[in-house]
Amino acid sequence: MARLTKQEQQEVIRLIEAGKPLPDKYRFLLFDDKREVELVWNGKTNEVTNVVLPFQTIEQVDEPREDAVAQQDLFAMDNRGRQLRGWTNKLIWGDNKLILSSLKNGPLREEIERQGGIKLIYIDPPFDVGADFSIDIEIGDKKFTKNRNILEEVAYRDTWGQGVDSFIAMIYERLSIMRDLLADDGSIYVHCDWHVNAIVRLTMDEIFGKKHFINQIEWTYKTGGTPQAIGFSKKHDHILYYSRGENPVFNQLLQKSYVPTLPEPHTSSGQRLCVRRDEVCELCLNGSPGQKYRMVIARDIWDDISSIFRNDAQATGYNTQKPEDLLKRIIAASSNEGDIVADFFVGSGTTSAVAEKLGRKWIAADLSKFAIHTTRKRMIGVQRELKADGKDYRAFEILNLGKYERQHYVGVNPSLREEQRQQQLQARERAFLDLILGAYRAEKTDSFASFHGKKAGRLVVIGPVNMPVSRRFIEEIILGCRKNRITKVDILGFEFEMGLFPNILNEAREEGIDIALKYIPRDVFDKRAVERNQVVFHDVAFIEVCPHFKDNTVAVELTDFSVFYSQDSIAHAEATPNNGRSKIVVKNGQIISKSKDGTSTDEQLTKTWKDWIDYWSVDFDFENKREIICVQNPDTGNWEEQWTGDFIFENEWQSFRTKTDRSLELKSIYHKCAQGRRKIAVKVVDIFGNDTMTIIDVNVGGKN
Repeated sequence: MARLTKQEQQEVIRLIEAGKPLPDKYRFLLFDDKREVELVWNGKTNEVTNVVLPFQTIEQVDEPREDAVAQQDLFAMDNRGRQLRGWTNKLIWGDNKLILSSLKNGPLREEIERQGGIKLIYIDPPFDVGADFSIDIEIGDKKFTKNRNILEEVAYRDTWGQGVDSFIAMIYERLSIMRDLLADDGSIYVHCDWHVNAIVRLTMDEIFGKKHFINQIEWTYKTGGTPQAIGFSKKHDHILYYSRGENPVFNQLLQKSYVPTLPEPHTSSGQRLCVRRDEVCELCLNGSPGQKYRMVIARDIWDDISSIFRNDAQATGYNTQKPEDLLKRIIAASSNEGDIVADFFVGSGTTSAVAEKLGRKWIAADLSKFAIHTTRKRMIGVQRELKADGKDYRAFEILNLGKYERQHYVGVNPSLREEQRQQQLQARERAFLDLILGAYRAEKTDSFASFHGKKAGRLVVIGPVNMPVSRRFIEEIILGCRKNRITKVDILGFEFEMGLFPNILNEAREEGIDIALKYIPRDVFDKRAVERNQVVFHDVAFIEVCPHFKDNTVAVELTDFSVFYSQDSIAHAEATPNNGRSKIVVKNGQIISKSKDGTSTDEQLTKTWKDWIDYWSVDFDFENKREIICVQNPDTGNWEEQWTGDFIFENEWQSFRTKTDRSLELKSIYHKCAQGRRKIAVKVVDIFGNDTMTIIDVNVGGKN
């Protein structure tokens, strides 16, 4: 305290004895803090998440190549023309904070580094408290607006609702981990607008260093710009461009610079519009066929890229979707072919789509399950497009943190020994039961050993956190119903064993026991959503399929899809964006379009079970590929591979609706198979983005 005056020393002692914080000036006087400028907010901490959770591979997608030799220089392939080895692109569903931490500190980091590290990160995070979180869905021949899932919406809206402090805390931690994930010659582009541009730039200055700031790019829309009562129309977004190190990858590009003159005067409706060659007319400014441009070295003002409109060919229905041309410029400038590009707020999948087309490897993540589904369909379309053009493409896998994320939220320490982990899991599960019952709005009951609560005349059972609800589990519930003369029960589970329907539930109904299976959504992990009664438990849907055999081939026909949505399940789907005069409701298990003012008749939108389906796919040999995860040995600290007991769904054939083609094939191709017994898996994704899978046993070349 030699640098302090006696008066200052006395003040420090007095404040410490009183348990009060020291004024900021003492930080510089006492601790040799050299920072001249610093961004400070309530609750600031430099600590970031370092949790490592295993990634579970839930699906692998690879459009089979007709010529299995064509891409041998890119990666090894099997005799089906599907990728066998080499880098597989990653589409990850979950909280990007946990995903980033697990990428940075987990075993997948080694694989990323072997590929040269992540050279480019582009993110377009939510940056507006009034942002539109909706996406378009189609039911029958009508288009409706669907809000994002509750977990995502509450997380983002509450971030803003608590003020700028909470937004900075959210983005600061994620940007800090992203910086550590970048290669030394990597770069990051952060897309934002006027709401948070200044804040994000100061945050990035602190994380990356002011010397690593390269550009503030202004993307100027060619259309738009709503007139303001006071002030000028807003017609651009900001893209902040920073590097990790001193010599980032950068490729000089060209952009269009429009020249609003015509070589000759032109006419419209017989009237001359340009009298002189250098005169600018309204037609020229709005992009007439005669408008000319020249190519110039790309600048930090991009006024030659149009935004996305609802009727654009590349539009997916996401309100915040960015045009592919914008990502083409960023990816081409700051990465080379074969580099890894990442986006941790991927939305509709533009970054991954453009990266694939430009020959880059990619990692994409999002909290929204619907975003993952939208991106999956988009990337299958890209694979098909590249295949048709005779170009290379890679397989991609869909990952999540699965039961390990649930265990993390419950609070189980994965580094404990198995016995200790199970003890801790049981203790935390008891506390977590109360949270689930509260989210389901059920009353807790201790009257029965096998039942946890009751709601509206039905008993409620909650399945385990770390494993699927099994047939044996349900059989025990049925025994409990018989013993206690219970006739109605809801079973809530995170996952359900395949093939539970219809046999076991039909058996229960024959005994007068009505069992409803409902999914526990990830939303229960957000207490804010629970407190607001915004958590929706969807009924489990059931798939019926019929195999068809021809010689040593098998095809699968989708024959029924039973889905039981309640009004709560579709409460997040509101009015049509076209006229705002109708809403959708559930009536007798079907979706009905109903006028808000009651002036028109109801229209049933889901006329058949087919109308519920957005996408379905087939794995013709489900137990062909084991799901292997890497876990850390608590004794040695080494990463070890373990089989989870599950198998990876290899997406070998699929049919799905697109914006331009709403048709759906209901019978797959005939797939050549080796003779003998095998399991075929079928996955269906409904119009709200919820997926269901079933497994059937077949005997190829034998009796079935």
